[in-house]
Amino acid sequence: QVQLVESGGGLVQPGESLRLSCEASGTAFIVYTMGWYRQAPGKQRELVATISRTGGTDYAASVKDRFTISRDNAKNTVYLQMNSLKPDDTAVYYCYSDGFRFGIQKNYWGQGTQVTVSS
Repeated sequence: QVQLVESGGGLVQPGESLRLSCEASGTAFIVYTMGWYRQAPGKQRELVATISRTGGTDYAASVKDRFTISRDNAKNTVYLQMNSLKPDDTAVYYCYSDGFRFGIQKNYWGQGTQVTVSS
């Protein structure tokens, strides 16, 4: 059993910051890529940022220069520091992880955490 547990969402005003965390736990799971996706009401789920096991990163154009993704491999945890938040960043944020479990490639999703940016 593998679980991704997210924390850190909430309600903030425009221009403020939030930090999301997500820990992957479970037996025999070798974590490769970790990342964050988001889904706003009435829209498709979209990539926010990903980070490889070796630290390579990829960002959506809309968040580059405002958001920073990082990870702690020893804790199988990924973080998303979100600065200068805008109302358009309002969405449910989902943690994602892929890797291998018992030699089989797997990917997993967290349950989602709500981020609301509003004055």
